[in-house]
Amino acid sequence: MANRFRLTLAQLNPTVGALAANITKAQTAWAVARDAGADMIALPEMFLTGYQTQDLVLRPGFQAEVAARLAELALACADGPAIGIGAPDVHQGRLYNGWHILHGGKVVTVIHKHHLPNSDVFDEKRVYASAPVSGPYRIGPLRIGTPICEDSWHPDVAETLAETGAEILLVPNGSPYARGKQSVRQNLMVARVIETGLPLVYLNMVGGQDDQVFDGKSFVLNPGGALAVQLPAFEECLRHVDFVSGPDGWRAETGDLDLLPDEWESDYRAMVEGLRDYMGKSGLKRVLLGLSGGVDSALVAAIAADAIGPDNVHCVMLPSEYTSRASLDDAEAVARAIGTRLDTIPIEGPRAAVTQALAPLFADTKPDLTEENIQSRLRGLLLMALSNKFGAMVLTTGNKSEVAVGYATIYGDMAGGYNPIKDLYKTRVFETCRWRNINHRPWMHGPAGVVIPASVIDKPPSAELRADQKDEDSLPPYPVLDAILEGLVDRDASVADLVAAGFDRATVKKVESLVYGSEYKRFQSAPGVRLSSRAFWLDRRYPIVNRWRDGS
Repeated sequence: MANRFRLTLAQLNPTVGALAANITKAQTAWAVARDAGADMIALPEMFLTGYQTQDLVLRPGFQAEVAARLAELALACADGPAIGIGAPDVHQGRLYNGWHILHGGKVVTVIHKHHLPNSDVFDEKRVYASAPVSGPYRIGPLRIGTPICEDSWHPDVAETLAETGAEILLVPNGSPYARGKQSVRQNLMVARVIETGLPLVYLNMVGGQDDQVFDGKSFVLNPGGALAVQLPAFEECLRHVDFVSGPDGWRAETGDLDLLPDEWESDYRAMVEGLRDYMGKSGLKRVLLGLSGGVDSALVAAIAADAIGPDNVHCVMLPSEYTSRASLDDAEAVARAIGTRLDTIPIEGPRAAVTQALAPLFADTKPDLTEENIQSRLRGLLLMALSNKFGAMVLTTGNKSEVAVGYATIYGDMAGGYNPIKDLYKTRVFETCRWRNINHRPWMHGPAGVVIPASVIDKPPSAELRADQKDEDSLPPYPVLDAILEGLVDRDASVADLVAAGFDRATVKKVESLVYGSEYKRFQSAPGVRLSSRAFWLDRRYPIVNRWRDGS
C-alpha cells in the first residue's frame, strides 16, 4: 500500500573480518523481513566488515572482497525487500565509510559519511575520506535520508536531507557503550527530529570487539520527539516498524518499548558481553585466573562464569607465607559459590629457589619491593604455564584504580590476555559485587544468589606480599584515590582544580606522579572492557616518556 511502509530493524552482532559469516547473518535477517512483508531491512554501520576495522580496512584485498560480498548479497536477495547495510566503499580512488542500498539484485545507492569522528576511540579521519552530504533515496513510496552515525550528531546533514525531500531519517550506527551515553544519543536525536520535523530511526549494533562493546538500544522517534519504538540493550533483535503516511506526513506506529537497564546493570552486562565476545570471536573456550581471596579476582571470576559458564572457568589460589587463612577461606568460598574449579599451588618452593639463585647478587641488600614483585611474577609464570599446557586464556584482575597508579606488577599479576574490570574503579568494584549478589538475569550463565561473600567485600584490601600489608600503606584510601583519579584521568582536571575541591595538594601531586609514571605499564597491559568515556587505551593516548607535570 502506498501509504504504508514496513521497515525491519536488524540490531545484530557482526564479527570484524568475518565477511562470509556477516553476509550469512544479513541474509538470514533479510529472509525474516521478507516473510514479514517488509519493504526494507536496515543493518548497522559497517555491518558487513564488523566495527571497528581500524587499519584492516586499508588492505586492497580486503576492500576487493567487501565489494564482491556486497554483490553476492544483492544477487541472493534480489526478490524481496531492499537492504541497507554498512560497508566501506572505494569510489574514484578514495575510501569512504559507506551505507549501501541493495535492491533488485544490485547496489542501487551508496551513502558516504560526511562527518568523520576523530575523538574518544574513533580515528576515522586517518582511514576514510569525508564525502559531500548525500541526498535522500527512494524505496517504494518513501524518500529516506541517511545520516551515518556521526552525521546525526551535527545538524547540517539532517537539515540538508530534509530540505532535499527526505520524509524520514534512518541513522545506522556503530556506537560503543559508555556509561550515560544513551541519554546523550536520545537528546541529540530528539534535536534532529525537532529541527527537521521528520521521524527518525536510530539503529545501533550489539556485541563486543576488543575493548569496545556495542550496546544496541536502537529506537524510533516521531516528530516532536515522542518515542515510538525502543529495542533492548545488548541483545540481538529484529523489529518490524510500520510507518504510515497521513496529512502531516509519515509517522511510525507505536510498537514495543523495551525497558533499558540502569548504569550498574549496563556496566556489568558490558563486562560480561565484552569478555564473552572477545573469547567467542577469537575461538577461545576457557579462562584461567588467580583467585586471591580479594574482591577484584572474585568479581572477575563471577563475570567469567556469567560470560561462558562456571565449568569453563578455572581458578587457582597461589598462596605464600603472607597469605592469610581468611584469604584462603574466602577464595574457596567464592569458587564454591560460583561453581568453578579451584586448585591451590603454593609458591614458597619456587620463591625459595629464586631467592637462592639471586642470593649472590642480592648480598648486603635489604628486602624491599623487589622481593614482593618476585612473588607476583611467580604467580604470573605459573598461571601462564597452566594456560600454555591446557589452552585456557589467563584473565588479569587489576581494577582501574590500580591500572591508573601502577599498583600492579608488570609480568606478574598484569600477565594475561584480557581484563574485564580494567575500566572499573575500586570503589565501583565493591558496589558491583554487591549489585551482582542481589541481581540475576537470564543472560548470566553463573548461579543466582550471593556469589561473592560479604567477607570478601568488607575486608581491607591487601596485596599480601609482606606481613600485615594493606593497600592504604602505599595509596590514599580508595574513595579519596578514585575521586582524584576521576578528576585527573576522566575530566582532565588540574591539580589546582582538585585542591580547590578540598583535596590535599601533596596527595594530588603524588597521585599525578603515579599516573604519569605508570604509562609504560599500561602500554603493555592486557585489553579490557571500555565502560567510561575515558578508558585507558584509545580514549587516552599519552606518551610513555613524559617529563611534564602540572605546576598549578
